[in-house]
Amino acid sequence: MNSRERVLKAINFDYPDRPPISHAILPSAILHYGKELQTILKDVHEDFGWDILPDLPPEEYPPYYRKGKNYDGFGTLWSSETMGEFGVPLEMPLSNWENYDAYRWPDFPIQPVTTRLYSGHMSHPKNEKRPDFYARGGWITFFEQMQQLRGFTQVLLDLAEESREIYRLRDDLLQFHLSQLDKWIAHNYDGIHFADDWGSQNNLFISPEVWRKFFKPVYKAMFEKVTAAGMDVHFHSDGYIVEIIPDLIDLGVKVLNAQVNIMDLDWIQKNFNGKVCFRSDLDRQNVTLFGTPEDVRKHINTVFTHIGSERGGIIACGEIGRDTPLDNIKAMYDTFMNFKF
Repeated sequence: MNSRERVLKAINFDYPDRPPISHAILPSAILHYGKELQTILKDVHEDFGWDILPDLPPEEYPPYYRKGKNYDGFGTLWSSETMGEFGVPLEMPLSNWENYDAYRWPDFPIQPVTTRLYSGHMSHPKNEKRPDFYARGGWITFFEQMQQLRGFTQVLLDLAEESREIYRLRDDLLQFHLSQLDKWIAHNYDGIHFADDWGSQNNLFISPEVWRKFFKPVYKAMFEKVTAAGMDVHFHSDGYIVEIIPDLIDLGVKVLNAQVNIMDLDWIQKNFNGKVCFRSDLDRQNVTLFGTPEDVRKHINTVFTHIGSERGGIIACGEIGRDTPLDNIKAMYDTFMNFKF
């Protein structure tokens, strides 16, 4: 069974030989560990084409991963104290609505093969020379992009007030993304990846009712474009998002990358096992960071037996940062490759 067959069987609950593996390696970890990390990775059979992507030198990192203060293509100024660590926005072009009429939306080219960075830019289209990998493109944010244009607190206040301007921003950003999606879809992908962190440690940032009224139509429009092109919808969201998981499934999400560890694993198993494929997120706040290799192995077995089954429903993934111990990284991948129900 090649990698593409393994991923498709996992997503469609069609008995893959093992959970396919997807890397989630922060660029700071690549810089910090260097050859030691590469030594571990050379024995890992990753299934999404990481091995055929080029490395990106640090001086070409996106603005939000580059040390110092740098503007992105939307006009947001980012600040990062460490090369390869995701920064914070300092200046947002639409922090004052008076700037809106003068604002000009960017028009980005879509580069099918970009970088290994875990910003999501680790994608490649299907290639006649390498048909054995599942090709996943994009890392498309909406709620987060609104924050980076307007500011997190301001967006929440705008939603509470139901300001005319926040609806204008929503509709304009949707048109921008639909145009960009046309470019992604023009390439030969199996799936397109979306991402928005919707939860805190124990709640959604906004009420489910506001989410459904304001944001669900946006996702519906974007996801329908992807599924109409015959591609799978992948969605990432950190935080406690139990209340909107049924909505995401209803909208057509085939692969969900969620922090199941901060939710009730038994409840996840009871309500969603067999309904959506989970790209696993391990406990990177405690277990993979401070636990032993044996703790990591036990944790993976607990998570996998709750989110999937022998029929599939699991893409094996665990985020690696510069503070993740090498022994735990090795234990994680060993468990991924040898996991059996």
